[in-house]
Amino acid sequence: MAGVALITDSTADLAPETVRAMGVTVVPLEVTFGDRRFLAGVDLTTEEFWARMTAPDAPFPTTAAASPGQFHEAFEASFAGGADAVVCVCVTGTLSGTIKSAAIARDMLPDREIHIVDSRSVSMALGILVELGCELAAAGRPAAEIARILEDRAGDTDLYLALDTLEYLRKGGRISGAVAAVGGLISMKLIITVRDGHVVPVDRVRTRSKARERCLDLLTARPVERVAVLHTTNADVETFRQQLLDRLAGRIDPAKVSVQTVGASVGPHLGPGSVGAVVLYAR
Repeated sequence: MAGVALITDSTADLAPETVRAMGVTVVPLEVTFGDRRFLAGVDLTTEEFWARMTAPDAPFPTTAAASPGQFHEAFEASFAGGADAVVCVCVTGTLSGTIKSAAIARDMLPDREIHIVDSRSVSMALGILVELGCELAAAGRPAAEIARILEDRAGDTDLYLALDTLEYLRKGGRISGAVAAVGGLISMKLIITVRDGHVVPVDRVRTRSKARERCLDLLTARPVERVAVLHTTNADVETFRQQLLDRLAGRIDPAKVSVQTVGASVGPHLGPGSVGAVVLYAR
């Protein structure tokens, strides 16, 4: 594989078939259920993760950053496969130590051209940048230029998710037990986004339907170039996608609105039932 190789981590939530089609290398984070450890997407598929996550009396899963050794191996394999340079796009450093591991691995190969890009976000906000990077590489753009473009376009991504429950944010230490308890009593639905690499609440509404309507408002407030609908085993995700397409009618090719299930690297912090999307705003 001559030219520029794209590498990312498993928080990108790219579907396996997409990864294969693009020729991207995905470095997995570790996911732990009790005393069982897995590599996301390697020995634990997204479907298997959610089956474990929602099983009765399941232990709360934790995640750990990918190691420098994993990135070093991925970089070496790309160059052995014929790549001249690597662009590695990672989950933001404020949410995971994964990008630090990638930087350490890069420094272990000082004679190789390796560019590390902080997506400043997570999930398909990262995945969309990887897709764009692959298109630029296929067009023959040099690695340094691809990295600069992706760093610039990272500011054009936005993520909005309506959470079905606050319990997993509480378990993960993102909100207090008191806030989660009050939210549960009044059926409060929290809409979250990522700002400057931090997960922040955008709005709180009383019902599931109002939360989704608010998400749709936020996602369609500006012209968009690409959209990826996200969900955590939400049965109504196709309805949400159609509602989003209706809002975007004439403004985007429906073929560019994919549906992705949040995987094992991000799912523990969201819990089941969430729905929303990532957008890349048009310029």
